[in-house]
Amino acid sequence: MIKTSMAAVIAAVIASVGTAALAQVSPYAGQEQHDIKSLSPQEVTALLTGQGAGFAKAAELNGYPGPAHVVELADQLTLSPDQLQKSRQLMDEHKERARRLGAEVVAAERALDRLFGEQRAEAAAVASAAERVGLLQARLRAEHLNTHLLQTAVLSVEQVRRYGELRGYAVDSAPGVATPKKDSSHHHKPH
Repeated sequence: MIKTSMAAVIAAVIASVGTAALAQVSPYAGQEQHDIKSLSPQEVTALLTGQGAGFAKAAELNGYPGPAHVVELADQLTLSPDQLQKSRQLMDEHKERARRLGAEVVAAERALDRLFGEQRAEAAAVASAAERVGLLQARLRAEHLNTHLLQTAVLSVEQVRRYGELRGYAVDSAPGVATPKKDSSHHHKPH
């Protein structure tokens, strides 16, 4: 009888541990408390303050400097007074546009979230709201990327190269500087 009771207790413990192990906590746990479920408070702040939030990585990591870091590195890049003034102006104008677009993204995300929060979600409304979010995100990303293009045009090739070096990137060349690449797949024989 004791052996049977002990076996039952062990089986119950194993079953409860097994069930607990199978229950998985969602990586979203806690996010249901966010004002806008799809955005963290940090993401909302970044959007509203015009922060980069990774939107310009394609430019930054391919040798197109951004104005915020150019201004920070002005001495090391030996910017002329004119270059520094243009970079600051570019940064100020960009931040204004990015904050405006960021606020629109936040509002669009809030509207999408509200459809679900108020139990009004239906396919056509969701498609329209999601499309609006996507369009605004694309505009915001283009704003960030185009600002890097404009900043690069203010700098010399050497300053762009130095920027990459100072930022810790393995940059072989600056934009617009052709670097011959060795291609062993094509062997041309003299005619």
